[in-house]
Amino acid sequence: MLLAMDVGNTETVVGLFGEVEGPPESIGRGSGERGLAYHWRTSTITSRTPDEHVLMLAQLLGLVGLDVTRDVSALAISSSAPTVTTQLRRMAQRWFAECAVTVLGPGVKTGMSILYDNPREVGADRVADAVGAYDLYPGPLIVVDLGTATVFDVVSAKGEYLGGAIAPGVMVSLEALYAQASGLRSVELTAPRSVVGRSTAESIQSGVLFGYAAQVDGMVERIRAEVGDATVIATGGLASLIAPHTRHVDHVEPWLTLHGLRIVHERHHAGDHL
Repeated sequence: MLLAMDVGNTETVVGLFGEVEGPPESIGRGSGERGLAYHWRTSTITSRTPDEHVLMLAQLLGLVGLDVTRDVSALAISSSAPTVTTQLRRMAQRWFAECAVTVLGPGVKTGMSILYDNPREVGADRVADAVGAYDLYPGPLIVVDLGTATVFDVVSAKGEYLGGAIAPGVMVSLEALYAQASGLRSVELTAPRSVVGRSTAESIQSGVLFGYAAQVDGMVERIRAEVGDATVIATGGLASLIAPHTRHVDHVEPWLTLHGLRIVHERHHAGDHL
């Protein structure tokens, strides 16, 4: 089975692709029709050693009765944290030496033309999102990844990566707000009763949920004005929170990056005997 890891600045998403046995309500059960059997979300810890990384994976797979050294036959990684990327490469060399391994980056066959001024600057997760989105939906596309940063990626009708936009994410903005405004306290991110908040907590909730939804809609409108009509897909850890309050998001795909990673891995190792 293919183990896919998307390492973000704040969280790491792990997915296992392949046929597995077990009841449909098993822990972390994924979207079976796309081959995602299980998925997990953990904190990104940059100080983890290669052995600590494999121990974490062994514990996650152990929750569903699987063995990381017996049941994993391939490994695909995208990482936004260079330190973690290095440790995961070392982990793969030690613990997955017999497996087909893909670390998404320069030189990896993705099947997608990158029309950035410097293609090497495009983050691995952005490439995986674009590849996964174009596999699921016909272009042109706008992918909105709502994570540590709010990232907009644009894919042409021909499946070319055109570029995008990056803005501070929800949690980054909230942390800055709490740090700079001592009178404000942390609040649960749920929808307030109305846009006009009737308490400080509701005012923050309104500003975050509706404000970021408006940012998504406004950016989509500006991008469409440049490239024409496009299908909008939301992904990332906060997609399910923000997307329902937008006007222009057509689809929410929480595991889009993992799906794109699987496709890139298959393309990169096409012809290999796995």
